[in-house]
Amino acid sequence: MSTTANIPSADPCTITPLAPALGARIDGLRLDAIDDAGIATIRRALLDHSVLLIPGQTLTDPQLIAFGRRIGDLDVSPLAYVDGQREREHPEVLIVSNVKRDGQPIGVLGDAEVVWHSDNSYRETPLSYSLLYAVELPPSGGETCFASMYLAWATLPADLKARVDGLEIKHDMTYNSAGVLRRGFSHVTDPVTAPGPWHPVVRTHPETGHDALYLGRRPNAYARGLAIEESEALIDALWAHATGERFTWCHRWQLGDVLIWDNRCVMHRRNGFDPEARRIMHRLQFTGDRPERRGEAAARAPHPRIHGLLSRE
Repeated sequence: MSTTANIPSADPCTITPLAPALGARIDGLRLDAIDDAGIATIRRALLDHSVLLIPGQTLTDPQLIAFGRRIGDLDVSPLAYVDGQREREHPEVLIVSNVKRDGQPIGVLGDAEVVWHSDNSYRETPLSYSLLYAVELPPSGGETCFASMYLAWATLPADLKARVDGLEIKHDMTYNSAGVLRRGFSHVTDPVTAPGPWHPVVRTHPETGHDALYLGRRPNAYARGLAIEESEALIDALWAHATGERFTWCHRWQLGDVLIWDNRCVMHRRNGFDPEARRIMHRLQFTGDRPERRGEAAARAPHPRIHGLLSRE
């Protein structure tokens, strides 16, 4: 069901939910000429829907950066580089691509499948939002899928909730989500000693006040204080639950699409595609804060969209 944003704007827009658990499409906005009301609409829609699709955009990198700065503080993702990658033309714009120029990759993540993850969870203060803008696309493949961690936490079996409430997981810094070693790191095989920060398994969203499961990424994850076998079994159980089909929505890209998502309550993954085809995406990343579990009463209730979904089931 579509809704019309109730914030006055020179460009009225409509917001249409895309899946039961998360996601909405917003039509009627041009991001290169957006007004303050349009920015307010996007900010509100992100908190309401976790993932936002804004189609039909034509943006230069400076225009993309200017729009991003009106949404929040941009992050330059200093650990995103891999060996052999070209330097960025604009530090704020991370290129996600399999294209090479003079034998050198212009970006990261190539053409392989990218595993479920939350962007930059391997940092002490991970990202809030991420943004992808479709510049060049292959004929097929490369779809990006999202999973609601609000719903994953709300539906986690009671015994698992009791086991993980207050537990922390280490988020490995060594590899990116395509499994490629990051520049400046060495290979590790022991999750106990892998480099990376500790984050709570369940975090409270700092703006909505609601709880979400926070797993980051599976490789080299380790639950603090547990024997490695117990840690592996517990984390496997969490991942088996969190990536269930009922939590997800997959996007098939069109040129000019802009997708923005909230890493504090969403995980995402990417399908692989033909390595002979070209795919170029321009990405912005937004600073966030350190994950924590808060004690407010609001955090014990599901997010309104999740509450509505569960009440209909």
